[in-house]
Amino acid sequence: MNSLSNIQIDIRVGTSGYSYEDWRQVFYPPNLPKGKFLDFYAQFFNAVEVNSTYYAIPSKQTVYYMARKTPPDFSFIVKTNKETTHVRRENEEAIAQLIEALKPMIDMQKFHGFLAQFPYSFKNNEANRRYLIQTRELLKDFPLFVEFRHRSWATEALYEFLREHQISYVNVDEPNLPNLLPPQGIATTQLGYVRFHGRNAKNWWEGDNVSRYDYEYSEEELRDWLPYIHQLVQNTYRTYIFFNNHPRGQAIKNARQMLQILTEQLSIFTEG
Repeated sequence: MNSLSNIQIDIRVGTSGYSYEDWRQVFYPPNLPKGKFLDFYAQFFNAVEVNSTYYAIPSKQTVYYMARKTPPDFSFIVKTNKETTHVRRENEEAIAQLIEALKPMIDMQKFHGFLAQFPYSFKNNEANRRYLIQTRELLKDFPLFVEFRHRSWATEALYEFLREHQISYVNVDEPNLPNLLPPQGIATTQLGYVRFHGRNAKNWWEGDNVSRYDYEYSEEELRDWLPYIHQLVQNTYRTYIFFNNHPRGQAIKNARQMLQILTEQLSIFTEG
């Protein structure tokens, strides 16, 4: 289990999704039924992002069995449907359906919030800020974590806007390309959040959802994030860290490395 789960600092580390066939032999036993992937995953991590909800809203039964496979302290962050972040025409209906589907997970107290990942084309302007407010209202009192892809959102005024509306800012690690977001340790609620996408600059714009995230972090690159994570921990009561560099189980390897690094460096998080 996540080695930080029994200490006073609440940092939850996991991956963005877990049901990848190319994780067999790299992480999952080769003959493990796919229906047992989450059971196996939960032996090593206590948090996961559910990304499949972006493509389709699951049934209540699917959500029930997903939640039941995990221990009591397990955390699910669920990605909002593409209607909410990319299509943006029938957001109210999509959110209502998703909340209804998640009721079994909510009842088991394992649902920890929604992740809304907006596209690069979603830029910081008045109309889009209004849309964020409307989305926040539709999601009721559930935690909302918002990831932006365009650098126009990285402003002090925007952080204050998010604080005012109780929207959690998602810090990201991604390629150093024009108008993408730099590494940060910004917290706009009492919940911190970091997503590691990899630094595959070559495939970022033209690649698909596999090649874009095909990247393995070095230990040095992970350690470079310690000051930002320290900043988040000092300003929140819980911080979530997820790895989205999923091809060939690289996310698993880097998530386990990060857990080890954080365990070794706990003294910097308990200062002052």
